[in-house]
Amino acid sequence: MIAFTGIPTLETERLILRGPKAEDWGVWHPFAISDRAKFIGGPYDLGTAWRAFGHICGHWLMRGYGSFVVNLKGDDSAVGLTGPWHPANWPERELGWTMWRDDLEGTSVMFEAASAARDFAFNDLGWDTAVSYIEKGNTRSIRLAERLGATLDENAKGPDPKDLVYRHPGAGAVQ
Repeated sequence: MIAFTGIPTLETERLILRGPKAEDWGVWHPFAISDRAKFIGGPYDLGTAWRAFGHICGHWLMRGYGSFVVNLKGDDSAVGLTGPWHPANWPERELGWTMWRDDLEGTSVMFEAASAARDFAFNDLGWDTAVSYIEKGNTRSIRLAERLGATLDENAKGPDPKDLVYRHPGAGAVQ
């Protein structure tokens, strides 16, 4: 098992958020090549899925923060990903998420995970703002952003001009 060191672990009532491990490829890959990945540029071919997973891992090295792999407590298999994200060509720092398992949709797992990741970005990283770039038509992500307190920012630019930009309330507004 290969894992990155120095990545914090976050814990919520039902979840553990941790750094990516090589073993997570076994869950990421089926997600990335499926129609479930359509709102993040997929479905990917094998090479693109591999490079995308490398970006998830490498972001921690490049920025010192990144997306956390989400696990249910008592189960170390990955169910999704959430966290602070800021590739070089992103206009702003983002709070992103993907739910890899369809059987957990609608269970508030990603709300719980994204809330913890947002609090980490504001409280531990000192961010004063964050956005979520969401493709039009991704109603589940739009609902999650709104549930997290984010509002549509029609003046903000995203990496894809067609994306909607949802702005999260600043650290002082987080409950």
